[in-house]
Amino acid sequence: MENELIKKGRELREKAKEDLAKALDQLGLDSFYATYLSKKGSLRGLLGNMKDVAPEERGETGSAINSFFREINDAYETRKKRLEEEKRQKKLESETIDISLPGRKPQTGFINPYHLIIDEVTDIFISMGYEVVEGRDVETDLYNFELLNVPKDHPSRDMQDTFYLNADKLLRTQTSAAQAHTMRERSSDPKPIRMICPGKAYRRDDDDQTHSHQFAQIEGLVVDKDISIANLKATLELFAKKMFGEKREIRLRSSYFPFTEPSVEVDVSCFACGGKGCSTCKGTGWIEILGAGMVNPKVLRDCGYDPEVWTGFAFGVGVERVAMLRYGIDDIRRFYSDDLRFLSDFTGK
Repeated sequence: MENELIKKGRELREKAKEDLAKALDQLGLDSFYATYLSKKGSLRGLLGNMKDVAPEERGETGSAINSFFREINDAYETRKKRLEEEKRQKKLESETIDISLPGRKPQTGFINPYHLIIDEVTDIFISMGYEVVEGRDVETDLYNFELLNVPKDHPSRDMQDTFYLNADKLLRTQTSAAQAHTMRERSSDPKPIRMICPGKAYRRDDDDQTHSHQFAQIEGLVVDKDISIANLKATLELFAKKMFGEKREIRLRSSYFPFTEPSVEVDVSCFACGGKGCSTCKGTGWIEILGAGMVNPKVLRDCGYDPEVWTGFAFGVGVERVAMLRYGIDDIRRFYSDDLRFLSDFTGK
């Protein structure tokens, strides 16, 4: 005959089957497991009462209790898998995508005119045999000013007030600093230089909508033997024609820059009116586009090139200025606003 422990186990098994059928979700399954199958559950707990069973009945009783436990545990695992499958199926049905709908095309971006101009000017000078040198945004006072013939007490520094990191380091006010780096790096074995350096410059300059504390320049430098201002004029004339059209002409006006001697402002004949005079050129027929000049002999000497042997010219063009003239942009801040309504006018074609 069955002893009391086996009878109790059989009763618990039947009760567990009924309760398992009522477990309709994970919460119900967790409660069922804690009640019957956990270490402190009633089915597993029966084995703790084996000490009250007569020695000769313990083998049969233990086998029966283990059989009840395995039966309920197997039923629990089957129930658990079924509920998980039902949950997964419901989730799949709720997340069904109607593939018959037309796809959503990602929005196509636009090239900022800032980069259009840099790419175009760079291509022009590369085609003329120039190399592109990458400068440093953070410069020392030595390379940004002193090697370019702008000592600490020079009045032109007032026009190039910038952002200082400490007494010696600052955000560069002009990309000309890259020219000084290039000459010094190659001065141990001087060779001809033909380079441009596109990049940003920083000045405390926000007087109106055509000025910004941040702007871009493309500076150029040529150093060789027997270089004259005629070479400078021919280079800039070719650049103007490629940039603004074959009918464009340039004129040089005397100016002053500490690092060039002589220095000139360069104007191009107005591409809006063909030189007749209009609102774009303020009735003059000419538009100022860049500054240039022959490299000051002191700059050559300080950067390691003997001015008795080497000569050269330098020039700098403002990227935003060219873009504003070409595209009729009225506010320099538009270049840095990332306004899609503005950028959508430029496709890069």
